[in-house]
Amino acid sequence: MYRIAIEKLYKWKEKKYRKPLIIEGARQVGKTWLMKEFGKKAYEDTVYINFDSNSRMTELFDSDLDTDRLIMGIELYAGKKIRPDHTLLIFDEVQEVPRALSSLKYFYENAPQYHIVCAGSLLGIALHGGTSFPVGKVDFLSLYPLSFREFLMAVLGERFMHLLDQGDYSMITAFKQTYLDVLKQYYFVGGMPEAVQSFIDEKNFNEVRNIQKRILTAYEQDFSKHAPSELVPRIRMVWNSLPSQLSREHRKFVYGLVREGGRAKEFETAIMWLCDCGLIHRINRVNAAGIPLKAYEDLKAFKLFLLDVGLLSCMSGLGRGVLLDGNDLFTEFKGALTEQYVCQQLKTLKDLGIYYYTNDRNSAEVDFILDTGEKIVPVEVKAQVNLKAKSLKVFREKYHPSVSVRVSMADYKEEDGLINLPLYAVENIELCWENESRR
Repeated sequence: MYRIAIEKLYKWKEKKYRKPLIIEGARQVGKTWLMKEFGKKAYEDTVYINFDSNSRMTELFDSDLDTDRLIMGIELYAGKKIRPDHTLLIFDEVQEVPRALSSLKYFYENAPQYHIVCAGSLLGIALHGGTSFPVGKVDFLSLYPLSFREFLMAVLGERFMHLLDQGDYSMITAFKQTYLDVLKQYYFVGGMPEAVQSFIDEKNFNEVRNIQKRILTAYEQDFSKHAPSELVPRIRMVWNSLPSQLSREHRKFVYGLVREGGRAKEFETAIMWLCDCGLIHRINRVNAAGIPLKAYEDLKAFKLFLLDVGLLSCMSGLGRGVLLDGNDLFTEFKGALTEQYVCQQLKTLKDLGIYYYTNDRNSAEVDFILDTGEKIVPVEVKAQVNLKAKSLKVFREKYHPSVSVRVSMADYKEEDGLINLPLYAVENIELCWENESRR
């Protein structure tokens, strides 16, 4: 299985002023596999340490954080020599030993010759708990479930992914049915590595669903294991409400759907906990379009999406036939699943501010508004080939963006600054404004 993130790890290795690297992401998105695979491919040797329930490492780091002493202790524990530039040192579940996190500062300042990669599934929770953190002394890499491009490569190989990369839409359109078929599979399977691997090996949709159910059960067990006991019921209520929240025509989060009479003060900490775990994405509303969009953010209005489209379809109880063959009863939820899919792909793109827009009267809503740092790009999402986009038209007439994007099942088309981008090519969205800037 190929992960695009490994290319970023190679670039990190070659940095002149390399810092220890922390890979962030939810449980079971493939952080441990990625670190070990990188060590196997890019280094002569790897030393892997899992800090979860590791009393020896807890004792080692509880004393002083002298880097020579720490390296000696790790060598004794691992039974092998750690050679700078030749050995990758992996700290997994690093949040379980907070002083190991703190030690990264001293490795950066006093022993930068060591190559250290860390991961922590609940790192965000640990930081909110007051863990001392080496601000400015580490680099970060976010890892998400497999994107559609990665899934496409896993299912069909490199050729179809490279064709998308080239942006040759006359050729791409000739093979669009292949892309659409794989997209439907992705809506069902999603991007959790275990589910994808099972699908590649066995093509058994029932087994994929079983794996997804196990993952969802493991997440719910994490609620009880790691969250404060008084918060657990509210986390569960927010989590279980997500399919119904997204099935609404306007997908703005409504506290009353969590519990009748629910209020923000009851559930905002639960939402923050789920965000910090990487299990949900919070997309806030803006009511105007200017750079930076954050200046126009309305923190009281937001949408919540899951980390993975396959997990959403599993939570919603959507069967294989409904997703792959089509069903009139599925029509209403198709928009929610498509918007979830687009959000998930956008999150894999670096340095992109993601919001949604409604005007003050709530008479016009644009599904996503992107802040590239230089441009504001409205993105309208259509589940089918219907290209009518009244709200996008209203937005364009008011703010005159240089480029606007509509993603749908229709073929690629560009006209008067409005680009129709096929859903299966949504990860090419950066090319829309990059090409426009070159003109």
